[in-house]
Amino acid sequence: MKLHNLKDRQKRGYTTWGCMWNQGECGKNQSYVLKNQDGTQAAMQSRITAYWPDGSVKWTAHSACADQLTDEIQVLTADGNTQKISRSLIISKGTEGMLIKTEALSFCVPYKGSFLFEDLTVHGEPRVSSATPVLLLEEPFTKDEMTGQMQKQYQGFVEEVTLEEEGPLQAVIKYTGVHISKDGDRKLPFIIRLHVGMGSERLHFTHTFLYDGDENRDFLKGIGLEFTIPVKGSMYNRHVRFEGDFGTVHEALAELLTWRPRVPEAVYSSQMAGKQLILQENDREIVEKVMEDMPFWDEYDFCQDSPSHFRLKKKMKEEGVCYLDCLHGRRAGGAAGLGGENGSVGFAIRDFWQTYPSGYTFRSLTGEEAKATVWLYSPSAEAMDFRHYASRGYNQVYYEGYDYKGADPFGIASTSEYSVAFFDEVIPSEEELLEFSNQVNHPPQYVGTPEFYHEHRAFGYWSLPKRESEMEIWLEDQLERAAVFYEKEVDQRGWYGLFNYGDFMHTYDKERHQWRYDMGGYAWDNTELVPTLWLWLSFLRSGRAETFSLAEKLTRHASEVDVYHMGKYKGLGSRHNVRHWGCPCKEARIAMAAHHRYYYYMTGDHRLEDIFEELKDNEKTFLTKDPLADFYDSTEMVYKSHARSGPDWSSLCANWLTRWERFEDNHYLDKIRTGIEDLKKAPLRLVSGPDFEFDPETVHLRYIGERAAGGTHLQICMGAPQIWQEMADLLSDPIWKEMLAEYGRFYYLPREKQLEESGGIIGDREFSLPFMAAAMGAYGAWYYNDEMLAKTTWSHLLHALLCEENHSGFQTTVLKNCANQEELREIPWISTNFAAQWCLNVICTLEFIRAQLPESLEEANTLISGMPSESFRKA
Repeated sequence: MKLHNLKDRQKRGYTTWGCMWNQGECGKNQSYVLKNQDGTQAAMQSRITAYWPDGSVKWTAHSACADQLTDEIQVLTADGNTQKISRSLIISKGTEGMLIKTEALSFCVPYKGSFLFEDLTVHGEPRVSSATPVLLLEEPFTKDEMTGQMQKQYQGFVEEVTLEEEGPLQAVIKYTGVHISKDGDRKLPFIIRLHVGMGSERLHFTHTFLYDGDENRDFLKGIGLEFTIPVKGSMYNRHVRFEGDFGTVHEALAELLTWRPRVPEAVYSSQMAGKQLILQENDREIVEKVMEDMPFWDEYDFCQDSPSHFRLKKKMKEEGVCYLDCLHGRRAGGAAGLGGENGSVGFAIRDFWQTYPSGYTFRSLTGEEAKATVWLYSPSAEAMDFRHYASRGYNQVYYEGYDYKGADPFGIASTSEYSVAFFDEVIPSEEELLEFSNQVNHPPQYVGTPEFYHEHRAFGYWSLPKRESEMEIWLEDQLERAAVFYEKEVDQRGWYGLFNYGDFMHTYDKERHQWRYDMGGYAWDNTELVPTLWLWLSFLRSGRAETFSLAEKLTRHASEVDVYHMGKYKGLGSRHNVRHWGCPCKEARIAMAAHHRYYYYMTGDHRLEDIFEELKDNEKTFLTKDPLADFYDSTEMVYKSHARSGPDWSSLCANWLTRWERFEDNHYLDKIRTGIEDLKKAPLRLVSGPDFEFDPETVHLRYIGERAAGGTHLQICMGAPQIWQEMADLLSDPIWKEMLAEYGRFYYLPREKQLEESGGIIGDREFSLPFMAAAMGAYGAWYYNDEMLAKTTWSHLLHALLCEENHSGFQTTVLKNCANQEELREIPWISTNFAAQWCLNVICTLEFIRAQLPESLEEANTLISGMPSESFRKA
């Protein structure tokens, strides 16, 4: 497989990417070789991430040091000429812990306790004594009619260590634990992964924490990882550096710009240049004199407290003194460093300002061991309030699920990435720190070409871009405009913050020129109508690096914050709401593996393996949270719960499919087949229902008549077509394929024909929002070679976009001096529901129509050929 590094990604440090293989091409014991553009081989570490139904390898994940790779690489099956790795990472396992040794680093990993690691050396020199997770919770209290907040400190305790990857080039260590207070209170479990590479002088962390607090009492004040760092040398040779908006700010703990006696200008100049001062006798006498009577700065705190402001402050060690403001700015790049005569340490948080309030605290800088805390949530910012905005819901007015309150943050999670680097100098130079920050924020990522993914039918049926007719040009323009609009809208609307970054809003308010952030179910989207699938397929077909990044951030957010990883809702997610966890509707579709399989197979991300593990038996949640409990009388039920064929059962299929292909676990294949066989027995097969009774213990579906709670369109607008069509090829079940085609054809039949073919049993069930069924209609047209069905599919898609309100398509309007923007770009009619579904259905429909019935596309082209947009709209 040929791959290339995404543009604007830095080719530095260890990287992991995915490769896809043809069915039958690779066995389980297959070896692989990595070749650069010039034909040279590079060392690579490999693992299998998915299998085809015949047991051959489908996806692999490969890791290598990007410093040794060219912009384009090729992964081939090995023919015996594999690159031999002359030096490999060494892991020595003992009874209490293990010792990790690379060419550059060495450190001890205890199996249990307060530390992730201890006694880290770089080329034999001690550089980090220990690293431990830390937590601050803020608790409100009332006493004598006075109110206040109390901070409670917790320290991380590692309960389990797993060597997740153990190879010659890279080790991935997984820590599972919890934060514990002095009085034994246990809060906010964590999962931290430490990545260390052979020859690298860096550590990379993927840091996950789960919220299990009481929303009315446990306000998040600070969470991060604290490093204890030996610092040697005189105070004038101890330095800090922080990255701001433009460049860095650099200070020494003792700044040699003195009044009397005056330190020579050349000495101070060298100090501010970041050089270690080795003083001559005359200079040393002067400096030693001034050092007897000058302030030493012991603590620095750096916090990005909003998407548009950061602050750096410092203080001395003594008690009862204030902080001094050093710097205010807008958006910090996210790197910082400290050091002394024994070298320096740099830190960089990925998406630093985007995931505010992030920051660093460096304290005890004047002692023998400094404390450096990487804050994923900085205590210098306002505490995170997990409470809901109201004590009830507003179902009828604001589309908010139900009128009872259902907000519950217990079990949500957040994952961040950061790196630590080591330098020989007393402080890294500005260029070194900025380069380090850039590498952490834009890590290397190798991907294949759209043509390769399309040829191998990665993730099912989708189309490549073509601009061979006016119709195709117009469609591709709309798809590109929609993606670019959302890329820019993130910044224009400030969709940032640790718990928000990556998500989009649901529906726009054209009168306020604002998204409906305060209107119940119209606020955060929470994967409603699968923008995840739209963006990942947009990337696969276009290869645009910007779209990859947008989809990557959405995957990271949606897989963590929008869903529950523990507690009574584990495996479910919250429907769209003002708060991500606010809606009383907790559903499997929001958590399903289908959202994130793309990212996992293309990157090998280990955190998603945790999430897929949570989802594999997700049907058990239906025992305690029946998705249709508010629509049916439990006393009349035969089975214990309900599941709509879509999106409930289809979401479970995505989870089972992922488990089956990752581990060849036929138990989960049997679960899929059980449901298919039950659907085959329904009067109208897949067209039936879509509401069914469901037994989570046997995964059987029971037909209960023709009723669609919420509407028939819910069956197919939340990823079901894409899941089912990919299943159809993998299962090799001709009847299932026929059922999919039958569904697409039936959806577009005239009402009287639907009643006739169904014998009238569908009653008043409507097949609404037909543009959302286009991928199914196109599948039917392709399967039956039905030109009329293809034309009908196109008519629904075109009519949906070119209606009276939005006849300009995804064209933005520019407003001057509006909504706090000098130039506000908006699409007045926009909703993420429509954008995601329309774009996703066009992408999939084009594939089926081009393959079988291109003439229907040509006929659609005649509608716009030579016509102004108004005429096209009327047509």
